[in-house]
Amino acid sequence: MPQATLAPLTTLRLGGPVGTVLDLSDPADWLDAARTISAREQNGPLVLGHGSNVIAADVGHPGTVLVMNTCGIAARPLTGTTVAITVQAGHPLADLVHWAAAERLSGIECLAGIPGTVGAAPVQNAGAYGQQIADTLHSVTVWDWDMGCLRTFPARACRLRYRDSRFKRTPGRWTVLTATLHLTRTPAAPITYRPLADELGVSLGERPPVPEVTAAVLANRRRRSLLLDTNGPDARQVGSVFLNPRITTTQAAHWSDRGCPVHRDSDGNLRASAGWLLELVGCQPGQAVADGVRCSERRTLTVTAHGDATATAFDQALAKLAARVATTTGIVLQPEPTHVGQWATSP
Repeated sequence: MPQATLAPLTTLRLGGPVGTVLDLSDPADWLDAARTISAREQNGPLVLGHGSNVIAADVGHPGTVLVMNTCGIAARPLTGTTVAITVQAGHPLADLVHWAAAERLSGIECLAGIPGTVGAAPVQNAGAYGQQIADTLHSVTVWDWDMGCLRTFPARACRLRYRDSRFKRTPGRWTVLTATLHLTRTPAAPITYRPLADELGVSLGERPPVPEVTAAVLANRRRRSLLLDTNGPDARQVGSVFLNPRITTTQAAHWSDRGCPVHRDSDGNLRASAGWLLELVGCQPGQAVADGVRCSERRTLTVTAHGDATATAFDQALAKLAARVATTTGIVLQPEPTHVGQWATSP
């Protein structure tokens, strides 16, 4: 039997052999799975959901890969308008947003179309169109591999920042098992993102019905090639490959005068458009960056893998793009996808 690899567990379809793949579909099996893994591993396992935001090493991962496929939504009313929903970590985030829209529950409608699982959302503090999971997260239940027990963290203890959290900063320490959100039976949150307001045909600050906002987000993401493509030339991708970089007030004034979109993130920091910066230095959709690696057919900020591409080549391609931006602008781009597996050197 061929040895299992990381490649089919990720959307880039890159990555080498693994020791063991353990699929968890039933939450009731968690304690048995944790005991099995602890008997094999000195540290926690490599945990994957849909693998839509990772670059998996060519060398692979010699230990256990835990694939979270647990699904389920449990809703509990708190007040006349507020509902607590506890969601299993393997549940697709896109499915949760669709469910909330059907229930006319506000708080995550702008996260429509984001790939990946609910368990990954607080790790990355997933967000889009001026909304992020931190806006509605109440708590998460995790397994603490150091202590060998279940723990519950309130949202404030998760240290959620722009695409960051305590879980992302200490990979392997905790595995998210469930997330509890507080959603409200009200119109959508006020629209704060201009492209979404334009899509809806409303003014900033308005609160359309939740289903209308979810539909508009999906339409806008589709038009901007922001939906994960499962077929065609852009199928092997991880979405945006760089975070919008943090910049100074002086840099913001300089580059916004030249047309670069600049916004403040939820932490109050100024950030420039990574996609605009890439185009400034000559990158274009469809452009080859390295062997088997090129910008997507419709969007420079999405980089795709092809043929016999390797994770090393993909990683080096991102470093090459970031270096071009830094040389021209002095602005440092940070990769958005996480490196997983056993890299020969620190990426």
